[in-house]
Amino acid sequence: MMNNIDTKKDILVLGIESSCDETAAAVVRNGRKVLSNVISSQIDIHTIYGGVVPEIASRLHCENINGVIRLALEEAGVTANDIDVIAVTAGPGLVGALLIGVSEAKALSYAWNKPLVGVHHIEGHVAANFITNKDLEPPFVCLIVSGGHTHLAVVKDYGEFEIIGKSQDDAAGEAYDKVARAVGLGYPGGPKVDRASVGGNPEAIKFPRGFVKDRPYDFTFSGLKSSVLNYINKAKMMGEEINIADLCASFQEAVVESLVSRSVGCAKELGYKKLALAGGVSANSRLRSAMKEACAREGIECCYPEPVFCTDNAAMIAAAGYYEYLNGVRSDASLNAVPSLRLGEHFS
Repeated sequence: MMNNIDTKKDILVLGIESSCDETAAAVVRNGRKVLSNVISSQIDIHTIYGGVVPEIASRLHCENINGVIRLALEEAGVTANDIDVIAVTAGPGLVGALLIGVSEAKALSYAWNKPLVGVHHIEGHVAANFITNKDLEPPFVCLIVSGGHTHLAVVKDYGEFEIIGKSQDDAAGEAYDKVARAVGLGYPGGPKVDRASVGGNPEAIKFPRGFVKDRPYDFTFSGLKSSVLNYINKAKMMGEEINIADLCASFQEAVVESLVSRSVGCAKELGYKKLALAGGVSANSRLRSAMKEACAREGIECCYPEPVFCTDNAAMIAAAGYYEYLNGVRSDASLNAVPSLRLGEHFS
């Protein structure tokens, strides 16, 4: 339900994202048109340690955030006076990293006298679909897959979600990272496993497809991860050479099959004709092609964001913030970081 706001007037939202290891700012018009999207990535630094180091991430956010916001305004060709709303990721994520973005956004809101909207990071990932797919509107089913989250949800309206299924253990992206580390590919695991699987035989190794009893739309990847690690350890003990391409392709096929079968089955059973992907893992080439093929067989429209809007970025936060703003959501100086906020929960 939209609040009493003149939606005929263009609304410019400055989005700020700092939930993990990207410092990002973007300016988005009316929730769909990206005027700028600046991302300062820390991947090269965290790769040295094999994963994100929270303290380092927070310090780098402090160093980069002012410059990133300044550049986002410059690239959009706007000034602070042109901005109508400031939207910021307030959770979930790393608490120290979140606090940098939240503190910055509150300071700018006060200094510029602009409304402030705290945004749920996962809702931002869903909203990334509105940027790429201009005609997409709720309701639809959305599979949200990232390093920390695997959710299957019905997007009933802008900012209104019903969780249908979720991972009972590892997130899909977390499983990718652990397998990548085990075979020596390093961090970040998702894109490296995807690339390593090219040319591999996805049927070479029969890894398990996990199921959760009495919960047909939930996910489990811990058994699959353990199976891959056991395969690697056994091969090393026997002195056998491991075909990395075959292993990565077989592991990826098991993950993708689990994600696709549940998502398409959910959309079909609940009667939805639109299915969207969201989150960092939604950039995975095999997941995209398999989901598109499965949806086509069932007469379901499949959509996903451009790769740049799959990983953490501020354009998606601005898009989600726009719809929250239209729905009357406002935050004040009491807005705080909520590192474990669940999808569907709102900031107080």
